[in-house]
Amino acid sequence: MSKLVSLSEKAYKTLSRMKRGRESFSDVVLKLAERKRKKSIMRFAGIWKDDKEIDKIFKNILKERHKTVYKEKDTSW
Repeated sequence: MSKLVSLSEKAYKTLSRMKRGRESFSDVVLKLAERKRKKSIMRFAGIWKDDKEIDKIFKNILKERHKTVYKEKDTSW
């Protein structure tokens, strides 16, 4: 079933440039909708910036990891 959709000239040209090969406008719209649904993990970048509690947790993790690495190598500081 087809539906009639009105687009501005700018939107039409943008979608038209996004088409690859024999893709239809429907294919392009579906691809864009899918991309929007699958959000990038990068949206979390910087979310804990300047969070003092998270800084403490990460420092403890690194400290414990450091202990483990040198314990496994039978090396101490």
